[in-house]
Amino acid sequence: MNVSFERQLSGDLDALRAAGTYKRLRHLTTPMDAHVRMEEAGDVIVLSSNNYLGLADHPEVVEAGIEGLRRYGAGTASVRFICGTLDVHRRLEDKLAAFLGFEAALSYVSCWTANEGLMPTIGVASTTLISDELNHASIIDACRLSAAKRARYKHSDMADLEARLREAEGRKFIVTDGVFSMEGDAAKLPEIVALAERYDAVTIVDDSHGTGVLGTGGRGTIEHFGLAGKIDIVTGTLGKALGGAAGGFVAGSKALVDTLVQRSRTQLFSNALPATVASSALRAIEVLEMHPELLLKQRENVAYFRAGLERLGFRPLAGPSAIIPIIVGETSFAIAMSDRLLREGIFVTGFGFPVVPEGAARIRVQMSAALGRVELDTALAAFERVGHELGLLEEAQA
Repeated sequence: MNVSFERQLSGDLDALRAAGTYKRLRHLTTPMDAHVRMEEAGDVIVLSSNNYLGLADHPEVVEAGIEGLRRYGAGTASVRFICGTLDVHRRLEDKLAAFLGFEAALSYVSCWTANEGLMPTIGVASTTLISDELNHASIIDACRLSAAKRARYKHSDMADLEARLREAEGRKFIVTDGVFSMEGDAAKLPEIVALAERYDAVTIVDDSHGTGVLGTGGRGTIEHFGLAGKIDIVTGTLGKALGGAAGGFVAGSKALVDTLVQRSRTQLFSNALPATVASSALRAIEVLEMHPELLLKQRENVAYFRAGLERLGFRPLAGPSAIIPIIVGETSFAIAMSDRLLREGIFVTGFGFPVVPEGAARIRVQMSAALGRVELDTALAAFERVGHELGLLEEAQA
């Protein structure tokens, strides 16, 4: 052990604790649902999960995963092109492509690795990747790994995006989240598509927080805006609305997917998605298609909780998604507020710098179809108590 290095790490961690910005892991002893059992807090209501449709513990989804494990075992113990690919991966990828309206799809172990597999493959030295400044960290890191020139435009600022397009060299790629995870707002896809057509740019949307949430059939931000066939490439996750376990994907043309099979480093040098996850995600998509009422329930919950917060005096950021952010100020305050809500039996996370800008820390509520009105009313009562206790509601009402 290098003593000086360990001393440095310990000092850095002590500084986080002193500043009130130290992150603590919470340990769950039950499956993800509207209620969970937490070692640190007992029975709590969950407002912090991406389990948007409540499918993480759905009996059919769970059983599909178990059957996948029985049928295929733990895995193939190597990468797909070396030792073969399971037929369940092909069935999942065909289903994803059909569900999202693309020619083909390719699965990855996460959306992070999907983005990091995509951007360096297509973002070669003669191209330019143009990214929204509030894009997810996986997009930012993926762009950094590429050999492409990189440009960044102000969040959802179409004039700034057009300026970056005018300056861009070679093949142009516009990269954006469909739903921005810390803001809850949707990308201005109609305007982005119009600019892409004007400047012959390729459009890439990471729709991790839109899939299973937006659109009449839950197909995401593209469906929400009626832009089927207008977006070139979509990346996304299977670890949120579509089962909640893990996994990601890229969807696009057959030529794109074949190119990724040939050249994408996170595909070539990583084991495939475990069969149990592929099986459960496949079933989750089927459950969504068979039960569109899950979308209705989730949207009713979003509207009800937003209205309840506003009635109390909170001012959540506007947006069409299941993400309801409440700006509270400093990082230490957001973490302290989430700790105080946990003592009230409400599991919701406070986010601060560097995830969001200094002074814009927030409590991020994420709404699930698994929640009932009793849970929502209980949570609103806790927000009211804690809001008064911490002085937030008095400030808002003043």
